[in-house]
Amino acid sequence: MADDAVRPPAGRPVEIVEVGPRDGLQNEATLLPTAAKVELIRRSLAAGVRRVEATSFVHPRLVPQMADAEAVMAAVRAPGFLDRAAEEAGQEIAPDDVRYIGLVLNPRGLTRALDAGVDEVNVVVVASDTFSRRNQNAGVEEMLDAADEIAAQARKAGVGVSVVISTAFGCPFEGEIDPDAVLAMARRSLAAGYDELAIADTIGVGVPAQVRALVEGIRAMDGRTPDGDPVRLRAHFHNTRNTGYANALAAVEAGVEVLDSSAGGIGGCPFAPAATGNIATEDLLYLLHRSGFTTGVDLGAMARTGTWVCGELGKETPALLGRAGTFPPA
Repeated sequence: MADDAVRPPAGRPVEIVEVGPRDGLQNEATLLPTAAKVELIRRSLAAGVRRVEATSFVHPRLVPQMADAEAVMAAVRAPGFLDRAAEEAGQEIAPDDVRYIGLVLNPRGLTRALDAGVDEVNVVVVASDTFSRRNQNAGVEEMLDAADEIAAQARKAGVGVSVVISTAFGCPFEGEIDPDAVLAMARRSLAAGYDELAIADTIGVGVPAQVRALVEGIRAMDGRTPDGDPVRLRAHFHNTRNTGYANALAAVEAGVEVLDSSAGGIGGCPFAPAATGNIATEDLLYLLHRSGFTTGVDLGAMARTGTWVCGELGKETPALLGRAGTFPPA
């Protein structure tokens, strides 16, 4: 059979957010130096990624892997940084096309993020009250109020803001999460005027039927930003039970426009027992490209990046593409 016969037609674009520098590294035992984190971001940009979750602005006692948040942001904002990524990519990278995201949990974190020069902030709310109280010392309603205030301040500062509903499919302490509760949180968040809403399978327990139901329920709400634009829908999956990639495909087929992933499949949640790595960017790209979606990200370059970062961490690469290679072979 000719190669063209097995290649799907060009489909709609799916945006990739590379979360390796933050969600990927925050749960790794090895603390990478700032220079290695910056190199991970540079390699991701050279591969074609244009949104990167660069770091989180949380207390270093809680997440010591992110203690150098300001230093990372200073490095990626330094003159010549994008030029080096563009030289490797063989094409110009316009500064306005690159978006650096910082995770914030409270007003102090937002102040640090704004001072460091992020383009966007991620604000996390938790669908499980127990998880929220154990890890953020506040219940769901309190966190929703705090998130809305952070979002309002971020908008005043001219910074994009996304809300992430974590443990949307299950909680390590409470077990099953009522999808109606997640939809109620989504409805309230959409009314607050976020630019983007994400659902996160923090501990990797969801399955495609659940993903489709949540995405379809949220899409039916027709959320709008303060400017009247549709709120972007984003999804974040972990591959703890080997369902992450099936969930990602179900999400985009149901209308999600943005997917998080981590080079090499590194990471996890330091606050959730037994939460293993994110879906790997390179394996996700293979799935999306072969399924007819476009991403603008070079699969081979991301596979090399995943192998490189796992080497820096001194661990075997969870992603499979770097070992198996793409198909058809290049």
